[in-house]
Amino acid sequence: MNSTASVPNEIRRSLAVFFCAASLLLIFLSGCGSREQSADLVIINGNEPESLDPGIVTGQPEMRIVQGLFEGLTRVDPRTGGAIPGLAERWEISPDGTVYIFHLRTNLTWSTGETITADDVIYSWLRALDPLTASDYAGEFYYVKNGEAFNTGKLKDASQVGVHAIDSLTVQVKLNQPTTFFLDLCAMPVMSVVPRQCIAKYGDAWIKARPMPVSGPYALSYWRLNNKVRLHKNPRYWDAANTQLEIIDLLPVGSPNVALNLYSRGQADIVWDKELVPTELMDVLLPRPDFHTFNFLATYFFRFNLTRKPFDDPRVRKALALAVDKNRIVSRITRSGEKPAAGLVPPGTANYPPLPEQLGFNPELARKLLAEAGYPGGKGFPHFQYTFDAAAGGAAKLHAKVAVELQQMWHDELGIEMELRQLEWKVYLNAQSQLDYDLSRSSWIGDYNDANTFLDMFMSDNGNNRTGWKSPRYDALLREANQQTDVTARAKILQQAETLLVGETVAIVPLFYYVGVSYYDTNRIQGIYPNMLDQHPLQFIKKSAANH
Repeated sequence: MNSTASVPNEIRRSLAVFFCAASLLLIFLSGCGSREQSADLVIINGNEPESLDPGIVTGQPEMRIVQGLFEGLTRVDPRTGGAIPGLAERWEISPDGTVYIFHLRTNLTWSTGETITADDVIYSWLRALDPLTASDYAGEFYYVKNGEAFNTGKLKDASQVGVHAIDSLTVQVKLNQPTTFFLDLCAMPVMSVVPRQCIAKYGDAWIKARPMPVSGPYALSYWRLNNKVRLHKNPRYWDAANTQLEIIDLLPVGSPNVALNLYSRGQADIVWDKELVPTELMDVLLPRPDFHTFNFLATYFFRFNLTRKPFDDPRVRKALALAVDKNRIVSRITRSGEKPAAGLVPPGTANYPPLPEQLGFNPELARKLLAEAGYPGGKGFPHFQYTFDAAAGGAAKLHAKVAVELQQMWHDELGIEMELRQLEWKVYLNAQSQLDYDLSRSSWIGDYNDANTFLDMFMSDNGNNRTGWKSPRYDALLREANQQTDVTARAKILQQAETLLVGETVAIVPLFYYVGVSYYDTNRIQGIYPNMLDQHPLQFIKKSAANH
């Protein structure tokens, strides 16, 4: 690790301040409870997990954990982020691309010893599709025959859904049309295989069962709220011989100051997220060899709640979009090479050219549209709230800084007043799901390398929509695009849909494309590879014996 001795005195003083500010919390974290076995790897994982149920998780912190606990027919390649064989050792695809036959491995067992069978796969998929599960990711099954009809309640007979067990080791899946990214979908947490026997016994509280049966490389030792999630190697996992570490701790730390302290003191090995780099120290930290930047498929944006006035008026939404100077945000706040976002789908997405700028910075047009909507000079415009999530970092967090910048822009350019509403992570997610907001800070990280992972979440019945926006035209464009086998023709139709979303109706306003930052010492940590999806499966990470 580089020494701070070579940096200017004022930066060294800043570092000292940050280290001291979190010292009491560090003492608390390290001193609580009885002495226990040390973890082989400690990861700073961001916010406290929402849940560990693969059927309902939506945030990146919990998905990282869930992908270590549960596996689907495919799993994530640590080098590319694409799909490789998981519980299924091989598969065949029909010539027309609509029927998949998956062959399960013969050595699959739950961590508690029971055999994993094709019926477990069927149960898990139908559970995620069941409307009572209320999975925000149920839309990923809509490519399966009758998946959408079953999830929306139009079809009651689950046997009509296009997934069946041919025998105990063979699963047949019928799709509505060829879906080039279907194998990538099979690696997502929502398509993981979950323990039906445990769920039948404990219902919604099944993740509290001890031991909790898992299908993945790690089992859950415990989950202590606001302390850590501890995982231990699952010896019954089919590929346990290649699972590198015995014990992994994932800490729910939302403060960049605390994260940097834990890492610098050798109490954490990996810090995943850019939001856990103190922005005041970004310039001095990024050049260090243990700080890593990378482009990946992720976009920062905000949503409108179209069920609330005055945001049901597209002129109002366009006015607010046109009054945002995105260059100002990336130059003043993010400062890691982020680019202003023209659309929702980021550059680098496979077989998809970036969308041209739709609504650039144009305050004059913004004021004109606001006046046409009945609010000349902002007069009569109701006070409204901007909802964002922030943990221990408080106002120093990125989301808060972006919120303040937007607040100032809209005050200066449009004469309207916005209040800031900061919520704890789980409360924030619930507020979005319940449409309990006016405007909401949002971001999306691609689940697979295809434009569809960004665009399909705004289809009318998708649980991740969370805007109140419904467009039959948009839905039809997505369906038409995904029936195309020609990638160029498909991209053109998808661009029509994206233009409708961000340029015409303005249900959301993209702000910038992410640049990722993580920090760990490559001399000590191996098995982490840069990829566009920022996917790093836990079982492939290994650690050298060298001292930190």
